[in-house]
Amino acid sequence: MIKMNETAGKQVTEFILMGITNHPEYQGPLFFVFLVNYMITVLGNLGIIILTTVDSHLQIPMYFFLRHLAFVDLGYSTAIGPKMLVSFTEEKNIISYNGCAMQLVFVGICITSEIFILSAMAYDRYVAICKPLLYVVIMSRRVCWLLVVLSYLYSIMVCLLITTNIFISSFCKSNVLRYFYCDCMPLLSIICSDTNGIELIILTFSAINLVSSLLVILISYMLILVAILRMNSSEGRHKAFSTCGSHLTVVVVFYLTLLFMYLQPQSSHSFDIDKMASVFYTLIIPMLNPLIYSLRNKEVKGALKRLFKK
Repeated sequence: MIKMNETAGKQVTEFILMGITNHPEYQGPLFFVFLVNYMITVLGNLGIIILTTVDSHLQIPMYFFLRHLAFVDLGYSTAIGPKMLVSFTEEKNIISYNGCAMQLVFVGICITSEIFILSAMAYDRYVAICKPLLYVVIMSRRVCWLLVVLSYLYSIMVCLLITTNIFISSFCKSNVLRYFYCDCMPLLSIICSDTNGIELIILTFSAINLVSSLLVILISYMLILVAILRMNSSEGRHKAFSTCGSHLTVVVVFYLTLLFMYLQPQSSHSFDIDKMASVFYTLIIPMLNPLIYSLRNKEVKGALKRLFKK
């Protein structure tokens, strides 16, 4: 460990990730659990990406957004999972200074993009249910690409801004992160200088991202609910609810975890509680998303059957 009184003015060149637990007896079982978790995540999200690319029945906006959701899920779970597994097998899990910065920015880009992809999916469901005759016109391929590209570009801009502000600061308190990956709050805790400005940037963008995307989702589903209640056919209502069920499940789980994590001041953070919440949204949710969409979606299950019949 690098301490301030030992290395005044010395630049940190690497960080030590403490991982999920310090108890040696848990290392083996946790390694196996998270190895299985990562394998399911990779297989599930790659499966969604391949299915929605090759199956002609899934060439509609809903599955276009689902493909990008699977892509970002795979992205940030891969940025975290393999490195975290190393912490169960080595005494010191070291990550380089540049590697830490890259991990922070890449995970941030994927998670921020996921927020806006989920809101785009809610808008897509609104158009499909409330304006079915105009669906093809409103949700054209060009519009879909525009929504996704803007999500990626905005996410890159925000995450580069936050990462740059963190890494131009001096880490002289320690080079040990009591976490399993390079995240904002653990890094802020070892910065020597005042972090109020960086905290304000993080909280501001977190609030803007979560509130704006949640507003799109809430307004979309309020209008969807009104449209469903006006339907005369019970079969039509059931079909409308079923097309929204998977997305709503993913949204509730993902947003509740993020709201808990980021919309609180640093002084209120407990690393142990935050660590469990982070494990859930960075490793468990990317595994659950393809399972939720495949198990509850007849079209995805049909595409799987067609793929295996070839």
